[in-house]
Amino acid sequence: MTVETGGPTAYSGPLTGVRVVELAGLGPGPFATMMLADLGADVVRIDRPAAAGSVFPGKPEEDLLNRGKRSLILDLKRSEAVEVVLQLLEHADVIVEGYRPGVAERLGLGPDACLERNPRLIYGRMTGWGQTGPLAQSAGHDIDYIAVTGALHAIGDAHTGPSVPLNLVGDFGGGGMYLVVGILAALRVAERTGAGQVVDAAIVDGAAHLLTGIHAFLTAGAWNDRREANMLDGGAPFYTTYETADGRHMAVGAIESKFYAELLARLGIDEDPARQHDRRAWPAIRIKLAAAFATRTMAQWCEVFEGSDACVAPVVSLREAVAHPHIEARGSIVDHGGVVQSAPAPRFSLSRTELGNPPPSPGQHTRDVLTEWGIPAVDDLIERGVAG
Repeated sequence: MTVETGGPTAYSGPLTGVRVVELAGLGPGPFATMMLADLGADVVRIDRPAAAGSVFPGKPEEDLLNRGKRSLILDLKRSEAVEVVLQLLEHADVIVEGYRPGVAERLGLGPDACLERNPRLIYGRMTGWGQTGPLAQSAGHDIDYIAVTGALHAIGDAHTGPSVPLNLVGDFGGGGMYLVVGILAALRVAERTGAGQVVDAAIVDGAAHLLTGIHAFLTAGAWNDRREANMLDGGAPFYTTYETADGRHMAVGAIESKFYAELLARLGIDEDPARQHDRRAWPAIRIKLAAAFATRTMAQWCEVFEGSDACVAPVVSLREAVAHPHIEARGSIVDHGGVVQSAPAPRFSLSRTELGNPPPSPGQHTRDVLTEWGIPAVDDLIERGVAG
């Protein structure tokens, strides 16, 4: 499937010609390289023999974070396999690894060794805690990284504790997306100067950076450092969710005064719009809005707010989202090869982004990639188990 948004002529992906080597990992690293593949980069994922250590619950061919990539197997415990990686990097623009600090160095694939082979190389490092700091060598996951930034504390119900925002804020938002930004910026530098460099993408750094706007509110005295007590965290009655008569929910985001006035009008509520930002009135206003939303089903409220500027939307499930009229019209979620998945983003006026080959089986492209990238004695490497 190709997602095209340009005029009569759409060109190849904006990263066509960029070669990326990914040392297989989990979560944010694969997400970052998936994005690079969506944008047209040739991403080669180096998997371990038997894909040991994978926590993906389905078949490897169903792991959408590996879509658009090619896979080869190398036993990195063997020096010959490490040498093969270094040979591949002579022809690559980017390498991405997500090991704990020091692991790549012990394998012989640290930044110094790789940049010695290719001085223009961009070396992307994806970790939770970063390469330095007192927790750098500690294990952790998304929830731990966003906990120490304040992000987790700020999300959730005031009475029941923090809510876990999937692993979108840490792994994919603060981690994978920032790695992509860093790689693209470093590629620009390499184009101008011929010098490669290391991109240290730490989830704690990215998640903290995502909070910049909230820190601005906090500094200005416009943010209470507790949950559900602010305009954007569910504390305001005009920026939260309400249950409908059928047990579903509607999301309300009527921040601007004219949108808030339209919200009240469509709900049929007798309420002074001027009290919108009077925090003392919020509890009473919330009760009125909750009572109104409880009188009709989600589908009925969708009809009421259809085409309005009241900033109201139905809270749909992941499976329902595919059929939402706007999502369907834009093709934001698509059926590609019988698998429902998110379409590439963002879109470009001239370049094109596309869903290429489905996620590969580990080692599916070993022979092809090694041959194509000019690695000698491919048959011998496979026969001796260096490559699989």
